[in-house]
Amino acid sequence: MTVTDLVSTPRDAARELPQSMVERMTVILDAFEGRAARLSLEDVADYAGLPRSTVHRILHQLVGLDWIEHTASGYRLGRRALGLAGGDGGRSEIRAAAAPLLHQLHLQTGLVVHLTVLEGGDSVYLDKVGGRFATCVPSRVGGRAPAYATAGGKALLAGLSPENVDGLYSPRLRGCTDRTVGDLPALHQELNRIRRRSGLAFEHGESAPGVSCVGVAIRGYDGPVAGISLCGDTRSAPLDRVAPLVADAARTISRTLYPEHSDRRRPRSNARIPAGPPETTAPLVAARAG
Repeated sequence: MTVTDLVSTPRDAARELPQSMVERMTVILDAFEGRAARLSLEDVADYAGLPRSTVHRILHQLVGLDWIEHTASGYRLGRRALGLAGGDGGRSEIRAAAAPLLHQLHLQTGLVVHLTVLEGGDSVYLDKVGGRFATCVPSRVGGRAPAYATAGGKALLAGLSPENVDGLYSPRLRGCTDRTVGDLPALHQELNRIRRRSGLAFEHGESAPGVSCVGVAIRGYDGPVAGISLCGDTRSAPLDRVAPLVADAARTISRTLYPEHSDRRRPRSNARIPAGPPETTAPLVAARAG
């Protein structure tokens, strides 16, 4: 059940200038046809058939109540509307779009595959696919870990502004192992390295001893919406060679979830190879060349 179900308003009624506040809110929410919709103020006003100033005032109130979110790309459905519509804020849709790619990555690499979202300062695991090594990775669907300690989490954090990252953590960070980044300045340095590698994140024993991962963010209209990562034994996982596979999977999932956005941002054929850590750069170039 959605907010729009509370008052049934046919689309044609939008042009009849509804008088009550509930009617106006309903017809404005009806303008958003799903979680992917991004509308300008003018778009909403045109759909609703209401004065621009009226729509702006109502949208401002809806933003304050989390029914609508205002982003750089326009207005979109907010946490409350998505929660009522899908029960989980769109996570089921992300998981469904990613599921075939997660299994494909596992079959291609034999490594453990994670799908995560950012909740506060934590990575929450939406899915996990793996073979024998999966039991050695202390993660579970529905569980969580500090985002700064995981490859998928760091890829998500790298898509945020430094100010937003600062708002998630205290200056000192809780360590999962003796290799976990320990404070905010060190975390910002790591996130800058990830941005210079075009979003490719690595972690070696930072979330659990003996486990290494490579991760990339799945991007939406306004930034990262989920993280996808491959994990394996630190001693043998070929993260340098599988990194391009993770990046390709993330782009494919993004195109599935946001086809219009992806069409506008198709990668150029002469895109620069990300500059990875010293031990991974050469094999990564070789993998892409092959």
